[in-house]
Order: sequence, then structure tokens, then C-alpha cells
Amino acid sequence: MNARLAAASVHLLTASGVVWALLALRAAHAGDWQTMFIWLGIALVVDAIDGPLARHFNVQSVLPGFSGERLDLIIDYLTYVAIPAFALTQADLLPDEFRLSAAFAILLSSLFHVANVHSKTEEGYFVGFPAVWNIVLLYLFALQPPPYVSLTVVALLVLLTFVPILCVHPFRVTRLRLPTALVTIAWTVAAASAVANPFPSPFWVQAVLLGTAAYLVGVGAFRSLSEARRR
Repeated sequence: MNARLAAASVHLLTASGVVWALLALRAAHAGDWQTMFIWLGIALVVDAIDGPLARHFNVQSVLPGFSGERLDLIIDYLTYVAIPAFALTQADLLPDEFRLSAAFAILLSSLFHVANVHSKTEEGYFVGFPAVWNIVLLYLFALQPPPYVSLTVVALLVLLTFVPILCVHPFRVTRLRLPTALVTIAWTVAAASAVANPFPSPFWVQAVLLGTAAYLVGVGAFRSLSEARRR
């Protein structure tokens, strides 16, 4: 394949995220939560594969005048942040009187993460909560905690956006790569099962989602403590 065509195709794949975002927004507006998560899931898959493809086809060198990184940040903000924030204003997950303010807090705090040039370490860890509100939204739908518990979780994660804790990137962190990959696979199966069934999710799905989250949070916390001791 022509190098420029291959590079342009990777950019087009990344850009398709705006299509999945619009479809997810329409589903959220209609209260069709399962369909919303299907479109957000497709966007998540695209986000997972476009980076390796860009490196494989050396996109940055072939098309230096077009920033795939900038494009990716725009798409990520739409699908990871803006759509979930809108969904939280529509769904019965948070106390009604706090839905809009919670969405504002998510949108504004996530801008800090996106604009922060130090939001990732050389090892591939995220610094602070990495604004994965699409994942948080799935947990809230799957677990259906009481509204004020959900609000507390949202408030805590907004605050953690500004705290330099380390969070695992499941594909880029090299330490514990094999167990992290296995945990990511287990999470993917549970997340797909959650979307395929009515909310709240069956107990086994909830257990796997919580277990995998505990592993990923635990690895990040351990790494954060190790870094703090070195200082």
C-alpha cells in the first residue's frame, strides 16, 4: 500500500470517532443506554488500535503536516468525557439537583487532564485520574449504587484528576504486562456482558468489574507509593 494512503487511512480511522460520538449522543438523548455503550465501545476499540497502526505505518513522518495526536485528543474528549457527562445529566444515576453541576465538573476537570503535558510518565502511567468517564459511566450503570454514592464517586474522581497519583495504562505499561493483559481481557468480557444485558448487571459481571478495577487501581497505587519513597 502507498505510504501516504496508509497514513491517511489511519487518520481516517481515528477521525471516525466523531461518527461514533454522534451516534452515542443520539442514543443517550433517547435514553437507549445499551446502544450508547455499543457506540462508545466501538470508539474505545478504535482508540486502542489507531496508535499502534500509526506507529507501524510511521504516520508522523509520512504526513508531518497533520497531527494525529491532536486529532486523537479531540476524539477522546468527545467519547471519554463529553458524551458521558451528557449521559449523566439524562440518566437516573445522580441526584437530580446535582446532575448538571457534576457534568460541568467532569467537563472542566477533564480539560486539565487533556491539556496537561505531564499527564503521562515515560513508563506509560497516567498521572492523576485519566478522565476515563466512559468507563466510570459503565460502572455506575452496571452497579447502580444509590445516587449520592454515585455522586461521591464522581466528586472523588474529579478531585483525583489534580492529584499526581499513577494510574495504569493497560497497553503501555511494561511492568506486569502479562497479568495486566489478562485482567484487561477479563474486564473486556465483563464489560461486553454488561452492555449486552439490562442494567444493573448480573452479580458475576459486577464482581469481575470490581475485581479488575481493584487490580488496576492497586498496581497504580503501589507504583505511586514506590515513587514517593524514592523522593
